[in-house]
Amino acid sequence: MDASYVYLYGGQVTSWKNERREELLFLSSKALFQPPKPVRGGIPICFPQFGNLDSLEQHGFARNRLWSVDPDPPPCSSHTNSRAFIDLILRHSEEEAKIWSHRYELRLRVALGPAGDLMLTSRIRNTNTDGKSFTFTFAYHTYFFVTDISEVRVEGLETLDYLDNLQNRERFTEQGDAITFESEVDKIYLSTPTKIAILDHERKRTFELRKDGLPDAVVWNPWDKKAKAMADFGDEEYKHMLCVEAACVEKPITLKPGEEWKGRQEISIVPSSYCSGQLDPRGQLDLRRVTFGC
Repeated sequence: MDASYVYLYGGQVTSWKNERREELLFLSSKALFQPPKPVRGGIPICFPQFGNLDSLEQHGFARNRLWSVDPDPPPCSSHTNSRAFIDLILRHSEEEAKIWSHRYELRLRVALGPAGDLMLTSRIRNTNTDGKSFTFTFAYHTYFFVTDISEVRVEGLETLDYLDNLQNRERFTEQGDAITFESEVDKIYLSTPTKIAILDHERKRTFELRKDGLPDAVVWNPWDKKAKAMADFGDEEYKHMLCVEAACVEKPITLKPGEEWKGRQEISIVPSSYCSGQLDPRGQLDLRRVTFGC
């Protein structure tokens, strides 16, 4: 049976396995499960900022907070029938108010479909009582496990404009017919399609990423020098991971009090011939055992 594991610390999916018990997400062998450090791998939630352009910590604070489980979640909609799911909630705290003064509610639903697909749906609501709007950026910082990064290609982003984080976020246009990897990559692709494919040739499988409400896509691999400089990342582990992230970065989202934003990402495994043109911090939750049916 397919399975997924979620940690309350960070509201973070740390494992997603297929029916053969093969791991589909990358989790570093040196990942730290010691707050306040984020967990290196899985699917961290980047909120209320992606990157480090503002005054907050890198990728915001959501991935460094303890989330709670919603004991009485709303039912799934009819089109997601028979899913196992769990709802997590993150709300503002007094400690957090020192660095980000806004009141908010962030809900995350992690759902595992009958065919093994993994869906994450986030809802962010402005709960300010002082009449103030707030602005944020967001990303599902998904670490895919790949067999050999040099044998991986990403399809669906060709001919698009991107911001290159390795060149001061200068804007360029993708020239290749697909993205392949020979060195460090850190790009934010803009106005991307709702479907992106990550082809792992050596494993003969393709990840299909589908997204709504998240117009951008981040592609990142640190390569050898940066991998060796990260304490929570193995020196050679860059060969077996690739981040392709559904995101909203270029144009931040603004919510007035009472307004809500929704973003969704769904990942599935499709045949290798597919192409895109066609409250314990260590507590983990096994979606096979949490809530079945909707």
